[in-house]
Amino acid sequence: QVQLVESGGGLVQAGGSLRLSCAASGLTVSTYAMGWFRQAPGKEREIVAAISWSAGSTDYTDSVKGRFTISRDNAKNTVYLQMNSLKPEDTAVYYCAAPLRDRFERWPPVKYNYWGQGTQVTVFS
Repeated sequence: QVQLVESGGGLVQAGGSLRLSCAASGLTVSTYAMGWFRQAPGKEREIVAAISWSAGSTDYTDSVKGRFTISRDNAKNTVYLQMNSLKPEDTAVYYCAAPLRDRFERWPPVKYNYWGQGTQVTVFS
């Protein structure tokens, strides 16, 4: 079965950095588009970043552009979200996600089918 396991969350001071990891099993990240989502208290889940299967394209929500970077390590079958210049409003549970299909999936994915359990990121000022 497909499993996505996030790690790397925690407490961080405003202005600091964290790197989230998403270890995948049951799918090969080099052949799948992958995404990071987050859900803050009292807010709806939103997409944060996405990377195409070929790594030729990336998308970011406006609020994180210039601060967050999505990447992957194919050898480790792992997707990362590097988060710099963190702000209190970045506080949320962060989720890793994948669409149903591999490289034949449309870009950008419209629907994500596989989800991790989430990792908490808390930014304090």
